[in-house]
This record gives sequence, C-alpha cells and structure tokens, in this order.
Amino acid sequence: MASRVSLKSKGKSGKGSKGAEDKSTTQCLKEWSTWAMKKAKVITHYGFIPLIIIVGMNSEPKPQLYQLLSPV
Repeated sequence: MASRVSLKSKGKSGKGSKGAEDKSTTQCLKEWSTWAMKKAKVITHYGFIPLIIIVGMNSEPKPQLYQLLSPV
C-alpha cells in the first residue's frame, strides 16, 4: 500500500499569503543567524588557544612546545 504525501501550504491562502511567507522567511533568517552565531562562539572559544599554538609552532625560529606554553 503506497502512502501519499499531501503538499498543503501552511498559513492562510489568498491575499495574506505573501505577508505570512515574508514573516516565515524573516523568522527562518533570524533562527539561522542565531544558530550560526552560537556555533561560531563555541568554535572561537575552544579553537583560539590551539590556533595560537599552531601559528607559534610554524613561525621562525621554531620553538619547542614547552617554550610556547611557558609564561617566561
């Protein structure tokens, strides 16, 4: 037995459908940007120090890892 998928549009149809679509697009954009900023914050938080260590290891003169991590 095959199942059928109905393609019903959400919201009101007619004159107001354009406004509902704009709100949906705006809401989707806000949600996506919030999600992206949260992920960027986590990546920056946990990736900054390793990035500095990698950049330091690739510089001239080549320091040892303990020299990069020591405060002196």
